[in-house]
Amino acid sequence: MLEDDRIKDMIIDSLRFLVNDGRVVVYDFVIMPNHIHVVWQVQKNHEKSKVQQSFLKYTAQKMKFYLIDTNDESLENYKVRTLDRECHFWERNSLSINLWSSPFFMQKLSYIHNNPVASKWKLCEVPEKYQFSSYRFYESGVDEFDFLFHYNR
Repeated sequence: MLEDDRIKDMIIDSLRFLVNDGRVVVYDFVIMPNHIHVVWQVQKNHEKSKVQQSFLKYTAQKMKFYLIDTNDESLENYKVRTLDRECHFWERNSLSINLWSSPFFMQKLSYIHNNPVASKWKLCEVPEKYQFSSYRFYESGVDEFDFLFHYNR
């Protein structure tokens, strides 16, 4: 599903919305063909579970409508028989961990930025060549996505 760049753009738009709405600060991300990694900090007066639910629900709806609009037959792969939804795009138990120290954060930052290079996907030769990642922001300081924050601890 996430191989399609238009789907990746929907995820980026959703992250940008959450930042602009004051729900999260996004430090780091990468969108892979079958999963994403995001390092964000949920802001005061917002609950982690509600922010995550909002992100997953919004992006799932956008993906569903995109597949309907484009008559994409892969929509059938995501259909479910439950009372609360027609389709299921995201894993139910996404991994969420606290990044409690600067060295631990830096380790995760490196792992996320190198994911397109080191993963089974081999999406690029070097991290700066992968478009759907915050890597270039950390190298150049230029935020081409208009929602990233540098981690300062």
